[in-house]
Amino acid sequence: MARLSRAETQERNRAKVLVAAREEFAERGFREAKVDVIAERAELTRGAVYSNFPGKRALYFAVLADLAAQMEPAPHSRPGADARTALGAFARDWVVRDAGLGRDLPSEVMADERVRLPFAQLLELDALLLALAMERLDPPESPPGAPPARNVRRARTVLTALHGARQLTVAAPGFVEPFDVVSTCEQLADLPLNDWWAPPHVTPQARAADEPWSPGEAFDLVRGEPVALPFSGVVAVLGLHRLAAAEEAVRAGAEVTVVAVTGEPAELGPLARLVITEVATGVRQAFPPAAWPRLRIVCDERGELAAAAGVAAVSDATEVAVRVADGRIVARADGFGACHAVAAAGLAPDVRADHDRTA
Repeated sequence: MARLSRAETQERNRAKVLVAAREEFAERGFREAKVDVIAERAELTRGAVYSNFPGKRALYFAVLADLAAQMEPAPHSRPGADARTALGAFARDWVVRDAGLGRDLPSEVMADERVRLPFAQLLELDALLLALAMERLDPPESPPGAPPARNVRRARTVLTALHGARQLTVAAPGFVEPFDVVSTCEQLADLPLNDWWAPPHVTPQARAADEPWSPGEAFDLVRGEPVALPFSGVVAVLGLHRLAAAEEAVRAGAEVTVVAVTGEPAELGPLARLVITEVATGVRQAFPPAAWPRLRIVCDERGELAAAAGVAAVSDATEVAVRVADGRIVARADGFGACHAVAAAGLAPDVRADHDRTA
């Protein structure tokens, strides 16, 4: 029998630790679970566990992220024909899910500011996903002369109701009436919120570039499948403190791929996959495919896609955007407002001229 390589051994051990941790968390809950017991269950040393995960919380997030990726559609789930019925289906699928191992997630998020800010920004990205699906299904109308309407505030309100209901289901069993939660979310589809998006006041200048773009395949959390990243469009490399900037590229009308990066990939990478996957899966179940957001989201825990976009070092504050055309990077910007700068500029005449001079 051929010996496993070091990478294969590490991957096998990681899988064993995840299985053992899932069993331990299910039996004891997050607080009472012990890393030593998880190591015994996995038939590994404590050091082997820590070589794959920096701590118990990182392991907990990884277990929850794997469970979210394996989520099955709710029984009798069917997409809605309009925003109201789609929101009802989204809420119904949400409330019938058992909090299960995730019941300790809110307390772990609240316990550490290093987790709270990324979590808040992940919810902003979730709200954008849900809003875009609603907007594609029932485009909101704007009064003459008014800015384009959007559904982000409506989506935030829906997610507020659903996350709150889940926490109360754990904290006060029997208090939450699921039918009322679903009905409330349906009625939010018709609630006027006077919601519109304004571009950032200050943006950096998009700079012309002529660089190769060969990122290979990635896993799109929005559609739940591997994808080949496009040869044309905007790629936004965003740290977990800057995820709300994705909307700045989307509202400019560009085809956008968000590459989410973090300075703490072992712990915050799984959290990002968990939070995005849960809402993206709900959108796929509750909305027809024609309404799915035209947005790709990739968690780049190894920084490989960021490197392909020319971003050598990443942090949670990273915001870099590049425009890709015909398989090459033709424009880029970095810093606050970079997403809007690159998406809005496209190959505007000044950028095109600069690009032609440097080509």
